[in-house]
Amino acid sequence: MPLLRNLDNLNFDNSYARLPESWFQRTSPKPLKHAHLISFNPRVAQRLDLDPCQVNPDQLVAYFGGLKPLPGTTPIAMKYTGHQFGHYNPDLGDGRGQLLGEVVNQRGERLDLHLKGAGQTAFSRFADGRAVLRSSIREYLVSEAMYGLGIPSTEALCLIGSEEYTSRLGMEPCAMLVRVTPCHIRFGHFEWLYYAQRHEELKQLADYTIARYYPECLGADNPYLAFFQQVQEKTAALVACWQVYGFVHGVLNTDNMSILGETFDFGPFTFLDHYEPDHIANKNDDAGRYAFFRQPNIVHWNLACLAQALLPLVDRQLLESALEMFPQQFADQELIRRKARLGLLAQHPDDAKLTEQLWQLFKQHRTDITRFFSRLSELSISERPISERPMAELSTESLKAFTERQPEAWSAWLVSYQQRLGIEVASEPIRLQQMRSVNPRYILRNYMAEEAIREATQGDYRLVNQLLPILRHPTEDHDTLRHYQQAPPDWAAAICLTCSS
Repeated sequence: MPLLRNLDNLNFDNSYARLPESWFQRTSPKPLKHAHLISFNPRVAQRLDLDPCQVNPDQLVAYFGGLKPLPGTTPIAMKYTGHQFGHYNPDLGDGRGQLLGEVVNQRGERLDLHLKGAGQTAFSRFADGRAVLRSSIREYLVSEAMYGLGIPSTEALCLIGSEEYTSRLGMEPCAMLVRVTPCHIRFGHFEWLYYAQRHEELKQLADYTIARYYPECLGADNPYLAFFQQVQEKTAALVACWQVYGFVHGVLNTDNMSILGETFDFGPFTFLDHYEPDHIANKNDDAGRYAFFRQPNIVHWNLACLAQALLPLVDRQLLESALEMFPQQFADQELIRRKARLGLLAQHPDDAKLTEQLWQLFKQHRTDITRFFSRLSELSISERPISERPMAELSTESLKAFTERQPEAWSAWLVSYQQRLGIEVASEPIRLQQMRSVNPRYILRNYMAEEAIREATQGDYRLVNQLLPILRHPTEDHDTLRHYQQAPPDWAAAICLTCSS
């Protein structure tokens, strides 16, 4: 039975704070006025060896509202740079976040505690270093949604509100979010030292990163090349998850790219209500650089920026050869995840064609893919040939909403799908169970977050806390919130997200 701790005696070992002082600023959180607890995530607490039943809400507010230092922490604001919308910016760093410390749990995991919205640092430039309630709720909820979908992501321990206001879209209430992840090192950390021509320190950062996160690379002929290759593989798998579940990051700058292949620094993110490859989540993105369909290419470009920063450590030709593998790595990972959503576990040479035909139908009909796959996961499709069953019969099996336009095209695809199911070894009940495990009934749609934000702004935090369990377990049925399985309301299309989101 693991020994659970309380907030006063977490096991900290703050290794990044022992690195060169020029890599960060030692700082301390600025207290929020009249701070109070909005929500607490017991699942994440247990990962930190915290006993959720023994956590004192007043302590959460005191430590994570900036009122007093958490024992064992050494707060720092990290320096990094990065490419923002394709242009290198040398003036970046933790402008509103502070790395409090690194908890080492009993499983040997090292987990960063990061306080977002903690006030000005040396890297805030002209900003106030605060996070508003609106953006904090969105990140808090989507962190749990990503966990529920099995998409690598940062997580959140708790959300602190306040009666302090700052100017964003008008005067808005401030909040603080405790972000939890094994790693806050970004592509931009390496870019900073490369472009500053601090190559010895670049090697020191690479050595630290490999020893902490990729120790298996130490035995490679070139550990730095092996490190890059592993980062690329993880990142290819990550963006494949995004594309298959319809997630739009919104601001894929290199300073928002984690070297662990996690979804990092949520801003104007969106889960597509309808499948639109050209959807732009961020209304500040006038050129559509970060449109949904461009995400794989942008991630590839960002990896090239990381490769550029590693040139003092790895031969250019070796890095270029590694980068050339990314498109196939992404395609392979995307196909695996598409097939999983369809319950296809066996291998067949036409699988890529079959899945691509479906995604083209999604594009043509702006399909709500979340609801489509949820319904498909309930459809008994192998009882008798679909070609012998009229579309009216299929309609009774919940597909009418998706197939009533161009029913012939949908019927043709369903026939091909049924034929492909014929080579699966698993029985239909097992296949459907597997499909249900990866096809959510619920996904964090913008309007759901918007409803929670509106209520929270009025001081009612119930919906924030009610959404957390359905996002944590999105494939299960939740009676009281079943309406969130339905199509989004018409007003959802008018929600506008920007970098301040």
